[in-house]
Amino acid sequence: MRATRLTRALVAAALATASLAGTAVAATAPAGFGPHVSFGHGAGSSFSGGNWGGYASFGSWTTATASWVEPSVTCRSSNDLFAPWVGIDGDGSSTVEQTGVATDCSSGHAVYQAWYEMYPAAPVYYSNAISAGDHFTATVTRSGTSYKLDISDTTKGWTKSTTKSLSSAKHYSAEAIIESPTDSYPTVSGNTISFTGVKFDGKTLKATNPSALNADDRGTNTWIPGAIGSDGTSFSITRH
Repeated sequence: MRATRLTRALVAAALATASLAGTAVAATAPAGFGPHVSFGHGAGSSFSGGNWGGYASFGSWTTATASWVEPSVTCRSSNDLFAPWVGIDGDGSSTVEQTGVATDCSSGHAVYQAWYEMYPAAPVYYSNAISAGDHFTATVTRSGTSYKLDISDTTKGWTKSTTKSLSSAKHYSAEAIIESPTDSYPTVSGNTISFTGVKFDGKTLKATNPSALNADDRGTNTWIPGAIGSDGTSFSITRH
């Protein structure tokens, strides 16, 4: 599930030619986001987190929703790539229905791109302008084999909504996640990313008995989710 620089360059070129009206641009190959994969960096490594960090709840969920503020970042390398997102499936299954905002440093500076993905199909990127500090709300809704993926930049006032079908989905989980398929995060201001309003089927995150997931970062740091807030719907994930 690792992104290739060629694929990411092709996506960037396609985005550059898309109109500013919010055209959706399909990647020519999967650009990396996908199921939860556990990996480490050598025997005895204390950095055993996988490619997902955040909370996932097991069950046959029909809705997953979360909000976050897009963090300000400084690229540490051209390999840096990560996204906060919300979705259904992927922890224990080979399909994921997800939407969020990717930060890509392959050009040498941070490029923010909203996207959705019906994994294993390729991700589809939107060309809507995004800035660090923008507030986002994302929701994935399932009805039978149909999935509605909504993402809103409430700061800039735009919303993108897409409905797709996927008959092979297993409905194993719902989650609010940060992910780096390249195992490489930029420097994030404050070393913390926070989610709010996390609910699955209208239940608070805490009420769904979720599992905490640590995300590996180059084998030298780990992103670890903190305790769920007193409102039952919020948490922060911090680099350690």
